[in-house]
Amino acid sequence: AKHRVDHDHQQQRRHDQRLANRAILALGSGLMNSVFYMDAVITPHRSLGKKGFVALITALTVINCITAVVFVMMGAAPVPVFLGLDLLAVVFAFNASFRSAERHERVQVTAEEVRVYAEWRGSKEVLWRSPTAFTGVILNGEAEDEDDLRLRLSGKEIAVARTLSRPERAEFAKALDRAIWRARRGTVV
Repeated sequence: AKHRVDHDHQQQRRHDQRLANRAILALGSGLMNSVFYMDAVITPHRSLGKKGFVALITALTVINCITAVVFVMMGAAPVPVFLGLDLLAVVFAFNASFRSAERHERVQVTAEEVRVYAEWRGSKEVLWRSPTAFTGVILNGEAEDEDDLRLRLSGKEIAVARTLSRPERAEFAKALDRAIWRARRGTVV
């Protein structure tokens, strides 16, 4: 058991060291001399890429064309119109999904403050800004898919990392809590 604890401690130190090695000086955004203890970009996971999308739409088009021919031969001429509308609905739904995948969340921790941004197509919107010294990390939820990661300050809260899976969110909560802890103490280890 002692070997496992030592191994976990060494692994944690290596992880913290990697995070510290990635700490960079901020150039801009009013953080000229601030060290980032965390600068995480959270992007939604999409299981279907652009090539998969083209293959799927091609397959659906072929199937719909064959089905339309069969229905027209049976005398049901309106059916191909609905098959075409169905295909258009699928295309629009995937396009909306691809557009939402372009939006991502950025969480930054410096010694001075914790910030959460929404970034989309080159624009940046500040969703949360709080002093690091008073910001808390809360991971709520007991049901399987109800983990809710929040930042808290004086009764105000914001949910972060909603696009991550439950295990990823729990791991991110630990990393965020460690980054805030290190930022409060000014340690870059």
